Amino acid sequence: MAGEIFKNPALAATFRALAKDGKAGFYTGRIAEEIVKVTKDLGGFLELEDLKNHMDLGSEPVTPISKVFKSQGYDQRKDTYTDGITGQGENETNQGVEIWEHPPNGQGIVALMALGILEELEKSKQIPAFKQEEHNSAQYLHAVIESLRIAFADAGWWVTDPNVEDVPSAGLLSQKYLAERAKLFDPTRANPAIYDHGSPAHNHSDTVYFAVTDKEGNAISFINSNYEGFGSAIIPKGCGFVLQNRGANFNLEKGHPNVIAPNKRPYHTIIPAMITNVHDGSLHSTYGVMGGFMQPQGHVQVLLNMLVFKYNPQASLDAPRFCIGAEGVASSDQGKIVYLEEGIPEGVCEELKKMGHQTEILSGHRRATFGRGQLIRSHVQDGVMVYSAGSDPRSDGAAYPAL
Repeated sequence: MAGEIFKNPALAATFRALAKDGKAGFYTGRIAEEIVKVTKDLGGFLELEDLKNHMDLGSEPVTPISKVFKSQGYDQRKDTYTDGITGQGENETNQGVEIWEHPPNGQGIVALMALGILEELEKSKQIPAFKQEEHNSAQYLHAVIESLRIAFADAGWWVTDPNVEDVPSAGLLSQKYLAERAKLFDPTRANPAIYDHGSPAHNHSDTVYFAVTDKEGNAISFINSNYEGFGSAIIPKGCGFVLQNRGANFNLEKGHPNVIAPNKRPYHTIIPAMITNVHDGSLHSTYGVMGGFMQPQGHVQVLLNMLVFKYNPQASLDAPRFCIGAEGVASSDQGKIVYLEEGIPEGVCEELKKMGHQTEILSGHRRATFGRGQLIRSHVQDGVMVYSAGSDPRSDGAAYPAL
């Protein structure tokens, strides 16, 4: 309750062990033994050797995946930051932006695939270049929802530990494959066939986030989570922390690329993101949207708010969102419900229902479904680098300038 003093001496002891012995103070000795004991007491299979192997492996550097985006009229835009809020900066051109995401076993590829599918839909004239007044219209939402559904269907099959399984990231992001997947789109109705994953091989081919920038134009995009609020809700005796619950995103289907197995990482939801300008690699934005399977959906919606509808960072985060009800990568019901945030008109909700979407408007505290984002945008005006930032009103974050 308010004003109550909370003490966690067990966690303090854990921190002291880390300060004294480093990683070995956590992955070996008393703490490791308590982790293994509580896991086994609840029917788990964790061994001390597993923790030591994880410690010895350490953090593995990965190569980010990316996709260039210059669709929705962005490659035709000539406007500049005349008011310091909307449009493009002097360091931006019509060559587009490059969106950088964490590779599998992370789900950043979902956002990149969805953006690529939207580009293919525009090329084939299945969707228009949306105008300012068409933001969160039924036609716009239908296109983004279906593009994300296609991407999620593929990710539910292909996103897994690349050290164990062959994950065809390049094939999934190829123009040829995305053009083929875009053929599933029906501009008039939701397509139930989207729930089945494709194969590029057949074409031969509770989370915490923060962003930081400096005066030189460098940026950090950081995210961390134990998954599902309090993780597994399992607390090793005398340790003061809960164990994470990332194993929930393994699949139990035999032969599935993401099937649970020893020494294997599952489909991982947390994805920091960054955007650079294609012509010179300069920083455009660093951002993230927390919220499980909402994360790539938030990445796409916030990015389109900035690039297509010219919203400033705060407005890009404020704008009402949708969330495909991705109940989990192992769920057969993944993506069948589309939640709309209050602020999206009832008429749009009804139009989407007529198109075959199962829609429901969420309000009040239920708006937590739509994630919480943080965003820093960089642009050059009058030869000077200018930062603008936004913090999601759905959470308790904030944007702070350097002192």
